[in-house]
Amino acid sequence: MSDMINEAVKVLSAKMDGVEIGGTVKFEIEGEGSVMVDDSGVRAGDEEADVTLTADPETFQGIMSGDTNPTSAFMTGKLKVDGDMGMAMKLASALA
Repeated sequence: MSDMINEAVKVLSAKMDGVEIGGTVKFEIEGEGSVMVDDSGVRAGDEEADVTLTADPETFQGIMSGDTNPTSAFMTGKLKVDGDMGMAMKLASALA
């Protein structure tokens, strides 16, 4: 598992603490791997999900640090969303 995935699990765990999303989200970080988020927590993994968010490492790091707005990243094509858009929007508000 890459250092970026390990760091993503740690950062997402803190950001998602106490947030219920009502499904499963997969963050795919191009060239690095995937992180799964659901109501039971955050973990490295590559499983089926209700919504998959795909970004390059720079965009993902920007979203995690708060420097990049997830909605803006989506609108400019830097963040791809496949699946339940409502769940993606709920997650975006939790990360903002």
